[in-house]
Amino acid sequence: MDGDIPHLPHFIDIKLRFKWFLMVDEAHSLGVLSQTGRGIREHFGLPGNAVDIWMGTFSKALAGCGGFIAGESALIEHLKYAAPGFVYSVGMTPAMAAASLAAIGIMLDEPQRVARLRQRAGYFLARAREQGVATGTSGGHAIVPAMIGSSLNATRLSQQLFARGFNVQPIIHPAVEERAARLRFFISTTHTEGQIDAVLAAIGDRQHHALSPGDEREGIGPQG
Repeated sequence: MDGDIPHLPHFIDIKLRFKWFLMVDEAHSLGVLSQTGRGIREHFGLPGNAVDIWMGTFSKALAGCGGFIAGESALIEHLKYAAPGFVYSVGMTPAMAAASLAAIGIMLDEPQRVARLRQRAGYFLARAREQGVATGTSGGHAIVPAMIGSSLNATRLSQQLFARGFNVQPIIHPAVEERAARLRFFISTTHTEGQIDAVLAAIGDRQHHALSPGDEREGIGPQG
């Protein structure tokens, strides 16, 4: 939701000290973090067995469908026979598996895509902060929120931007606290700096013209 990342080595240290299991969801880090897009494990230079359960999705950076769980053999065998979604549903189709495998191959063969994503997201974050858009704790990896502070105003701004050709969805209460309602921008390698400048200019126009009387206190505040 915030576009930030945890300091995973600290969580691993806690796991080891208290003998806990640790599960990491890579839904938003696979294809984004590290030099080759391998995610948060490579970002921190960790071995695969440092975490007990790795999980993620194929429907974001890999533009497919489905997801994965990785771990030691005993865990995977248990899930094959006991996970309700696997037992009472259907497995992934060969076509979807092949598409995800091909996407992973492209990601590894063309690391310039990850570098371009990092550049575009960093540009968005820097320009947003220059214009006084509150971006919270975002690190500029691929997700950058514009903190609005009101579910009503977040929804209103999303509709106004859509009317101007920008598709950005609001994240509102109860998904987040009411005071943390925001628009959540997903930056991709295909976004240009011109498009980024245009949507930020549209947000700036909204600040001056789109608020109803009495709503000014709920607008996009300065970066804290």
